Amino acid sequence: MIIAKRLIKNYGEIRAVDEVDFEIQAGECLGLLGLNGAGKSTLLRMLACLLTPTSGSLTVDAVDVTEASEVVRRKIGYLPEEPPLYTEMTVGSFLEFVARLRNVPKNLVKNRVAAAVAQCQLGDKLDQRIETLSYGYKKRVGIAQAIVHQPPLVILDEPVAGLDPAQIVEMREMVKGLRGSHTVILSSHILTEISQTCDRLLIMHQGKVVASGTEEELSGRKAGATVLTVLIKGDRAAAESAVRALRPDLVSAASGLEPGTVLLTVEASSDIRAEVSRAVVQAGLGLLGLERKEDLLESIFLKLTGRGERKS
Repeated sequence: MIIAKRLIKNYGEIRAVDEVDFEIQAGECLGLLGLNGAGKSTLLRMLACLLTPTSGSLTVDAVDVTEASEVVRRKIGYLPEEPPLYTEMTVGSFLEFVARLRNVPKNLVKNRVAAAVAQCQLGDKLDQRIETLSYGYKKRVGIAQAIVHQPPLVILDEPVAGLDPAQIVEMREMVKGLRGSHTVILSSHILTEISQTCDRLLIMHQGKVVASGTEEELSGRKAGATVLTVLIKGDRAAAESAVRALRPDLVSAASGLEPGTVLLTVEASSDIRAEVSRAVVQAGLGLLGLERKEDLLESIFLKLTGRGERKS
């Protein structure tokens, strides 16, 4: 769906995107990560034909964004961080207006609007003025306008920014529903959102792509791997022996937070929390804590952007 080769974008003397190469397959959901100023928004704006590359090539569905930008724009649905809405219009009239702007055939407009409304769960808001909606619903309308013409590529720039926890969960499910029927590029600063939503990651730093792949590929861990931290009261050797008997892929130990305790880090090919707790108790040891680590993506991100070294 997308091929970028030695893509460069300069703003005067400042190079925002620096010889970037990547490919995105049709139907894939790609998470775009990077610190502020990494070049993410510039890259998305080039894909959306809002900016012209300084050099290099960028194609969407085999069409060059520089040579045929109008053709590329027909293939794209774009939601910037702030939804582009005419707030004085009702939800229904706005989406019909966008569908016409997107050259949806007149006889298909109502069906396309109905499909977008259903996918974004806006059925009870059709006759409501957009200015009266909550910010979460405005984001939904923003996604609806991006998909109403059924584009092969959907670009979402920070779709969960400003949402509360309940709205984030709802937005996550909506984005997951786009996969397969659309290729989706999702940019977000919320790492857990990227982790739970996207098939693959693209990490940018100082204008360059520094990593691409799944979390497991980037970390060297197996797919489905689980990392546990286990705080045990008792002898270190006995604690290691009890847990190693479960044949996990990796067990490492360190001194606990207080004398007579040991902290194990356990990596296994599946979630073995129940088995670990049972083994510790049966060995006559005290189980003080058992936690599943959820910060894998954060660790990868900090390491690749150089923040992990400074933090340590």
